Amino acid sequence: MSKAYFISGVDTDCGKTYVAARLAAHLRASGRNVITQKPVQTGCTTVAEDLVEHRKVMGCNMLPEDREKRTCTYLFPIPASPHLSARLAGQSIDVSQISKDTQYLLQRYDIVLVEGAGGLMVPLTDELLTIQYVAAQKLPLILVTTSKLGGINHAILSMEVCRVYGVELHIVVYNRFPSDDKVMADDAYEVISQHAKRLFPNVNIVDFKSADSFYNTNM
Repeated sequence: MSKAYFISGVDTDCGKTYVAARLAAHLRASGRNVITQKPVQTGCTTVAEDLVEHRKVMGCNMLPEDREKRTCTYLFPIPASPHLSARLAGQSIDVSQISKDTQYLLQRYDIVLVEGAGGLMVPLTDELLTIQYVAAQKLPLILVTTSKLGGINHAILSMEVCRVYGVELHIVVYNRFPSDDKVMADDAYEVISQHAKRLFPNVNIVDFKSADSFYNTNM
């Protein structure tokens, strides 16, 4: 049965796009028919740069669904949150069309990895936060956390808001890049992992160090 997962990060530059690409590459190498989706990309004019990065890491060219614009429903030139980027472009975001594109991809692929723009509390529209969309669509969440200073706070806030909105936290990816202080990074990993397990006992914890990090992922 085909399944879609939503990938979000705890902060800007936490490695969400690269982690999404590496997970897709791992699934593809293990024989799964997988595609990534970037429903809203801001700061681009002709092509979704995150999708280009995904395909590069996956070891493939842009896919037919990319050219059909089913993997990126909305592309806006101003690098801001989706609701503002859309407004500045004189457009609006129809989240039902995003959902339709995901369903279209699920008809063709076993797994669809939907990478969000920014974090969970970023507005998709003036009325809808990203996490509200994730909850309404009942998408299991893959949360990319970071070893950077402040990462514990951002990770726990994100996990708590998942609990409040009833979002299933499927995987927590602890991104160790960059990891300038091993003692701090190791401690942050333990704190984030323990909190995740308390809130979501069935969550998978991935200590992301290399391309091999996803081999024990339950997907």
